[in-house]
Amino acid sequence: MKLYSGIDLHSSNSYLAIVDETGKRIFKEKAPNDIRAIVQSFEPFRNDLVGIVVESTYNWYWLVDGLMAEGFALHLANPSAIQKYSGMKYADDKHDAFWLAEMLRLNILPTGYIYPKDTRPIRDLLRKRGHLVSLRSSLLISLQNIITRNCGTKMKTNDIKRLRENRVQPYLADNEDLALAGQVSKDSIDFFTKQIYAIEGFLEKKLELTDAYKKLVTIPGIGKILGLTIMLETGPIERFEKVGNYASYCRAVSTQWISNGKSKGKGNKKNGNKYLSWAFSEAAEFARRYDDKARAFYNRKLRKTNFMIAHASLAHKLARAAYHVMKDGVDFMPEKIFT
Repeated sequence: MKLYSGIDLHSSNSYLAIVDETGKRIFKEKAPNDIRAIVQSFEPFRNDLVGIVVESTYNWYWLVDGLMAEGFALHLANPSAIQKYSGMKYADDKHDAFWLAEMLRLNILPTGYIYPKDTRPIRDLLRKRGHLVSLRSSLLISLQNIITRNCGTKMKTNDIKRLRENRVQPYLADNEDLALAGQVSKDSIDFFTKQIYAIEGFLEKKLELTDAYKKLVTIPGIGKILGLTIMLETGPIERFEKVGNYASYCRAVSTQWISNGKSKGKGNKKNGNKYLSWAFSEAAEFARRYDDKARAFYNRKLRKTNFMIAHASLAHKLARAAYHVMKDGVDFMPEKIFT
């Protein structure tokens, strides 16, 4: 008999469910988030279990790794692609767990990629760098706004970020309240900058672009850090059958639904990898600033639409270029992208 299981995972407990090949519910249990307890619950069904489904929530690592280490077949469900019946009046943890098992039984389960355990920590370290960059950016904008409001001028970002020289202090020195706000902001920005440099230095010593991804840095706007981010967030490029699949995973495609030439709403913007979306957005900004052909493409789009769409179009082009560079092992060819 073939059995299919779903786990509704929460922060402190999980609901386990098993159905047979006819869809009959044969087991249900609420268990603490302890891998030994969960393995013990599944042990009587081990030989018949086709697979176990776990949703790709924020805390899935320990559960998926633990069950795979015990020899169970795991499937990581993509929660943003799972649809519930809209006419349902009631749903709970039990229902969610059985629905995961049922989708596996019916072979309609939208799955995600189970990133290799050994590489996951270095990828998460790069994500932490991105988090720090985001926090620093918010502080930079806040400080620039303080200076603009009170001094009527905008201070350059690179001047604020200087570690060996405080160029902020002269702007706000005449008022002790503003001076303290400026100093606190500057100290916080410097702290984040030092932490970002520490992560980058660690990564440069420990991690190199593999052969399949070395040519990423031939794409305008992509340096070593963004190249490493794209490499680690992409994983094996072979898992994307077509360039459109990869661009969609990077959240670089339109989400509009159209029927009979009319807009019927938008799709799920969160379906995909937000870190790749950020990486190609960053690359588009750098390419627009420093590459003539990328800037010319951006300006052509800008004349026809607004800057947000022009920026998104450039990011989309770079994502498509990255796919071909990684898949075919070739250098970036601007004539195939920016024409």
